[in-house]
Amino acid sequence: MPNSESTAKSQTVSRHELRELVRSQLQALLEQENLRGAKALLVPVQPADIAEAIEGLPETMQAIAFRLLSKNEAIEVYENLDSPVQQALIEEFKRQDLIDIVDKMSPDDRARLFDELPAKIVRRLLEQLSLQERQATALLLGYEAQTAGRIMTPEYVSLKENWTVARALEHIRAQADLSETVYYLFVTNFARQLTGILSLRQLVVGQTEQTIGEIMTREVVSVQTGADQEEVARIIQRYDFLAVPVVDTEDRLVGIITVDDVIDILEAEATEDIYTLGGVQSGGDSYFQSNLLDVARKRVVWLSVLLITNTVTAAVITSQKDVLEKVVALTAFIPLLIGTGGNVGAQSSTVVIRGLNTDELKIKNAFRVIRREAIAGAFLGMMLGIVVTVWAYFLQGGSPADLPVAITVGISLVGISILASSAGAGLPFLFQSFGLDPALMSAPFITTIVDVLGVLIYLNLARQILNI
Repeated sequence: MPNSESTAKSQTVSRHELRELVRSQLQALLEQENLRGAKALLVPVQPADIAEAIEGLPETMQAIAFRLLSKNEAIEVYENLDSPVQQALIEEFKRQDLIDIVDKMSPDDRARLFDELPAKIVRRLLEQLSLQERQATALLLGYEAQTAGRIMTPEYVSLKENWTVARALEHIRAQADLSETVYYLFVTNFARQLTGILSLRQLVVGQTEQTIGEIMTREVVSVQTGADQEEVARIIQRYDFLAVPVVDTEDRLVGIITVDDVIDILEAEATEDIYTLGGVQSGGDSYFQSNLLDVARKRVVWLSVLLITNTVTAAVITSQKDVLEKVVALTAFIPLLIGTGGNVGAQSSTVVIRGLNTDELKIKNAFRVIRREAIAGAFLGMMLGIVVTVWAYFLQGGSPADLPVAITVGISLVGISILASSAGAGLPFLFQSFGLDPALMSAPFITTIVDVLGVLIYLNLARQILNI
């Protein structure tokens, strides 16, 4: 009997195959100009899957497929499309078609779209929006990017403490279609200040004549409009919220951030961190949709830094050429040692940077973490050193005269592993204490330290062991 993991995997695969089938059938129908058949094909498909199918179509077909959707369905599908496809469709829309869709989008999704559009188009779209939607969008765009205020939605249900449960339920029925979620209900006073929160379940099980003040929770976890979006994501993750309220400096409720927005934030932040670790900055754009010249320009910066550091390594090797001239065999193992050291350092820095990003690690824990990684590096060095010593001995021919070089390589690997793991753990803490991005700064500096000091350790140890 298959376990749950294999079952989930098969469901994921079949779901992917289904989406690909929809895309291929949709493209075939559009190529045949069978618009009625294409429209019927999309009827039972979820908006997110329709969006993915449209993204997989040739650009000339994307607008045609999108126009087959009903207005309500088009709004949901448009919110799920990647930004480049949204922008491409804008160029194809007639003005009224565009306004109807953009006007019905949720304010946070609309603000996210406007962030990607040229200012001229944004101004034109804002002028055509209804007064209410224009005000809601302008409110979000007034906050800095990647803050709680920028990603929140002002569409929420608020109640008053003196309302009865019956009155609150009537209010929810009237506002449900206009709100992002009704599962969390927020209580405000006459000045719109947040005073409490309750769930829809608390409200439903309450007595009809009970007041909201009697059943609500007064200890509310909220975020300020200027809070970083990563902080918001951590709060929702920590407390398992479906939504978190956003308040201004006077504790007035101005919006909410829902868990679906947080999932997008976590994906974007994780992608940014991974790119940064590799010295590949996307500038907020999709890396694979960026201009190739921009891609090369962004990547060449850190590659140039690494090139310079490698010249330092070359200078160190040149300064020790007398050792290498007397025992040429030592040269063959330099790439092995610095390559292994770089990998060990990268492993340590990766886990530390991840811990710092998730708040699992604090700067005050730096000494303990560095010591732990140094010990781990020592164990790794000893295990790898034994293997490398034996391998280096037989690689040279296996004669007694080859043993000193093999021992030198093995002992050097132990020292380089300790150095690399310590540097990999310590540098992220150091750079964060200076207000620098650990993911961006650590990689080239770890490479420099391991290469330069690793070669020095190796060649100076060779002097001692080989009596050069």
